[in-house]
Amino acid sequence: MKSIRLPKSLQPVVNSLRDLMPIVLVVSVFQLFVIRQPLPNYLDLLLGILFVAIGLSLFVKGLDMGLFPIGQTMAQSFARKGSLLWLLLFAFALGFGTTIAEPALIAIAEEASKIAAAGNLIHQSTDAMATYARGLRYTVALSVGLAIVLGVIRIIRGWPIHWLIIGGYLGIILITEFAPKEIIGIAYDSGGVTTSTITVPLVTALGVGLASSIKGRNPMIDGFGLIAFASLTPIMFVMVYGMIVH
Repeated sequence: MKSIRLPKSLQPVVNSLRDLMPIVLVVSVFQLFVIRQPLPNYLDLLLGILFVAIGLSLFVKGLDMGLFPIGQTMAQSFARKGSLLWLLLFAFALGFGTTIAEPALIAIAEEASKIAAAGNLIHQSTDAMATYARGLRYTVALSVGLAIVLGVIRIIRGWPIHWLIIGGYLGIILITEFAPKEIIGIAYDSGGVTTSTITVPLVTALGVGLASSIKGRNPMIDGFGLIAFASLTPIMFVMVYGMIVH
C-alpha cells in the first residue's frame, strides 16, 4: 500500500498542525470530560486552528528566508571588516530596535501603566500612563541593547558564559531587596517578553554568524547565549526604573 505524499508546499502547514495537536487535545479533553460542556462554535475553532497553523508555517519560513540569513550575513561582514566599534554599534542598535518593536513588550508596558495608575503610583491620566509605558519600553530596550553588546564582547573575548550569568542573577537578587514591590513582578516578566518573535531570530543569527566568522570560536559553544543576556538585564534595569519612578 502506497503512502499518501502531500505536496511539498503543504508540508509546513501539516507540521504546524502536528505541533498544535497537544494543546488542542488538552483543551478538548478538559472541555469535554472535566467541564463537561461541548466546544462552542467548533467550526470557528477548527478554522482558527487552521489559520494559526498557516501563520506558524509562514512565520518559520520567513525566518529561514529572511531574518536568520540577514543576521548572520551582517555579523560576518562586520567581523571581516575588523571594526569593533561598528560591530558593537550594530549589536546595540539591533537589540534596541528589535525590543522596541516587540509586540509582547508593548502589551505588558500598557498593562503595567494601567495597573500603576489604578494603584495611585502615577497620575490617572492618559498622558501619565503613556509616559510610564514609554519609559518602561525604552528602559527594557536600552537594557537589551547593552546586553547584546556584552554578549558580542563575550564571543570576541571567549569569556565563559556561566560566570556572567551567575554574576547577573546575583545582581538581580541584590537589587530585588531594594526595589519597590510594585515593580518586581513587572521587572521579572520583562525579562521574558523581550525574548519573543522579533528579537530571538535576529539576535541568535547575530551570535551564530559572529562565532562562525571568528577564528577559534565554535558556533555551537560561543554562538548561543545572547538571548540569556537579553532576558537577564531587563530585570535589573526595570527594577532600577521602578526605584526612580515610584
